[in-house]
Amino acid sequence: MEIFSQIDFLLLILLAGTLAGILAGLLGVGGGIVIVPLLYYILNILDYNQSIIMHVAVGTSLFIIIPTSIRSSVEHRVRGSFDKEVFRLWFIPIIIGAALGSLLAIYSSFRLLTFLFAIIASLVSIQMFFSDSNKRITIPKTIFKASPFFIGLISAMMGIGGGSLSVPIMNYSGIEIKKAVGTSAAFGTVIAIPASLGFMLGGLHQSDVLPPFSIGYVNWMAFLLIVPITLITVPIGVNLAHRSSQFLLQKLFALFLGITALRMFSDLI
Repeated sequence: MEIFSQIDFLLLILLAGTLAGILAGLLGVGGGIVIVPLLYYILNILDYNQSIIMHVAVGTSLFIIIPTSIRSSVEHRVRGSFDKEVFRLWFIPIIIGAALGSLLAIYSSFRLLTFLFAIIASLVSIQMFFSDSNKRITIPKTIFKASPFFIGLISAMMGIGGGSLSVPIMNYSGIEIKKAVGTSAAFGTVIAIPASLGFMLGGLHQSDVLPPFSIGYVNWMAFLLIVPITLITVPIGVNLAHRSSQFLLQKLFALFLGITALRMFSDLI
């Protein structure tokens, strides 16, 4: 096993928390897209059992998303970037999807889901990047109403806050991008609470192979190290979001989705 110094660990945690906080505020995501691969990398280097590494990374990421999303959603709401009607309509199906997603994740492989998500992210990225930002794109109402369940389901299985899916869907339904980002931040909390609880309960039987300071598949040491940094850096992302034009923010989010998709494809090779 490679020597993994405390300084290396703290630097990686600092980097992950900083990027996660800025992304949460800027794009309405929970930061899991940064936290999950980093935690996976750390646990792999520390030579933990391969069967629990991804579960711990995802479960811990979801738990970290709770305070990060709360901070981000409050910052956006103060600036008027929140859609109450969409939040009310999506609230229950997102919770149900997230709860089911955490249950499936405990017993399932992530390979097929990662591939499907990467395909979806690629298509959405291309569409958003090359579409006219001044155009109102309307998706069918049936898709709009059904989407929160699947957003919760997939997000819980991937350890993310759901912004990668919910922001473009809301934007395609005619919701202004800044409001979509702010509302998505609130949904990160809605997804993360039931999902992280599911990972805690689902991993209790693995206590003999889990890292120290773990409750089920949630590691409290990583949580306590990363959360303070994300809470400090979230306002930076929010300020950047509200100082940017809608056109620029849409292109930036499309670029973010494209990079996310490429990273997921590379993980499958």
